[in-house]
Amino acid sequence: MSSIQVRPATLRDAKAIAQIHAAAAQAAYKGLVPDEQLKAMTSVEKRQAYWREAIEYCEPQVQVAIEGDKIVGFVGYDRSRDEKSRPTTGEIWAIYAAPTHWSQGVGVALWDAARDGLSEEGCTNVTAWVPLRNERALRFHEMAGFKRELSTAKTAVIGGVKIEEVRLKRPLN
Repeated sequence: MSSIQVRPATLRDAKAIAQIHAAAAQAAYKGLVPDEQLKAMTSVEKRQAYWREAIEYCEPQVQVAIEGDKIVGFVGYDRSRDEKSRPTTGEIWAIYAAPTHWSQGVGVALWDAARDGLSEEGCTNVTAWVPLRNERALRFHEMAGFKRELSTAKTAVIGGVKIEEVRLKRPLN
């Protein structure tokens, strides 16, 4: 079994994070989103700029999973962005593992780090928005104890693509 370490992201990690984000989105949404739109929404350059800014300003807080000396996943988390959410509600803004490392414990290591970080910030609950057609992500979150809040289903536009999402929630303890 491999040993996954998690540490705070640095600006130097932004390109690797963007590459993982794009590759995981390509793999997860292949066949669910038209190829042309999928290509547009998985631009490494745009994602790299986004993650550099997130890391620089700690919004969200970003941590990376390392195997050996290679980044194999990342998580972004912070307070919930949802209107009317309590200040003690955190949110997993993004959690991705490189497709080559799916089902190898990367997501669990990242979730553990985010849970610890949110607890340190005083959060008592955590949410995540997950596309309804991303069955792998839904299974992962449900195995981590999240429950679907079906009344929250909404349509989000990501890269010009309409995607149905649902919020999942769980207590941090």
